[in-house]
Amino acid sequence: MKSVISGIFVAFSMYSAIPVPQVNWEKKTMRWALIFLPFVGVIISTVSWIWFAFCSFFRANSLFYAVGATLIPLCISGGIHLDGLCDTCDALCSFGDREKRLAILKDPHVGAFGPMWICAFLLAECACFSQIFEYFRLFPLVLVAFPVARAMGGRKVVASPCAKDSGLAHIFAENSDKRVVSVVLLLETMVYLLISGVLLFGVTHGTTAALILTVLLMLWYAFHEKVSKQTFGGITGDLAGFCISISELLCLAVAAFGGLVL
Repeated sequence: MKSVISGIFVAFSMYSAIPVPQVNWEKKTMRWALIFLPFVGVIISTVSWIWFAFCSFFRANSLFYAVGATLIPLCISGGIHLDGLCDTCDALCSFGDREKRLAILKDPHVGAFGPMWICAFLLAECACFSQIFEYFRLFPLVLVAFPVARAMGGRKVVASPCAKDSGLAHIFAENSDKRVVSVVLLLETMVYLLISGVLLFGVTHGTTAALILTVLLMLWYAFHEKVSKQTFGGITGDLAGFCISISELLCLAVAAFGGLVL
């Protein structure tokens, strides 16, 4: 039980801005920490649902809702995954060799391409939220977006080879019970997607949207794996954050476009 509680504290202290008691990072405290990474997403989903209910009750403007909904994940997560998205975009757009791209990921400075793609990402999220507010039949996909994305990104850390023998991804990978964490995160992903299917069961074309999302996430997971290994030689913390961010956006895009055309 102590390892479980310590794992929760490690996960929330690293991957959220929520204040929690601090514990030493060691094998016994980090063994199952990544299992609880999706729980940060559950909290984001809960706050997002409250915000949606609030804006719906008071008939808020869709843009007002969308901006707030875009800021909620940023505020709760502390922006750690967006940092990974920014650094990865900088590295990919450099068109350098593997060593140069890994050096860009490690560099604390930001280049020109990262901020541009961050702006594009946030605008895309805001647009999706605005559309979802107008056609909210597929809103359950928004609720599963944040935990599913974190389950996928967390599994990358323990199931994929590390690109280097340093950094946060390497620390978490080496101190995790890889087999257990990998299996549990896979099960968590399946459970969240199943929940979305159940919530959408009575909605017209809801099950179809859930299946489309599942297929898109599987394709994205495989594509990300290929790019990580071929371009960077494995996974890093930034690449995991990149995976989480794009997974979130895919969920929102399916909810937005699905609500519009299905």
